[in-house]
Amino acid sequence: MTTKTKNEDLLFVAWATSIIAMFGSLYFSEIRQYEPCTLCWYQRIVMYPFTVLLGIAIIRKEYFISIYVMILSFIGGVISLYHYLLQNVSFLSNNAPSCGRIPCNGKYINWLGFITIPFLALIAFTIIFLCTYIIYKRVKGSQDK
Repeated sequence: MTTKTKNEDLLFVAWATSIIAMFGSLYFSEIRQYEPCTLCWYQRIVMYPFTVLLGIAIIRKEYFISIYVMILSFIGGVISLYHYLLQNVSFLSNNAPSCGRIPCNGKYINWLGFITIPFLALIAFTIIFLCTYIIYKRVKGSQDK
């Protein structure tokens, strides 16, 4: 397998992750009727463009996009981590300011005692970050030669 093929595979994994995350969030809000809180909206604002950006990058084989996606996925991951901590750390959840009509420390799901919607978003952002970080390192390494 060549590095180009590996980069294509990583781009596809990042894109597929963003598609799954987008449809997952739409499932929770449109089918299960869970109204998103403010922090959920911020995470969506970061995640949804990845479906288009990464899709175009796959078709055009443009690996330079990895730096931008990597930065945005890091930002989305920080928001998700803060949201997850807000839900699960009593100090934060008890002292959290109101973040809109829907409280950000509420849990619509709590699978296995720790899997919540922000946790799922954090996993998606982490996968996208890692895939694009590896691509970035490979592309940067090939330019340095």
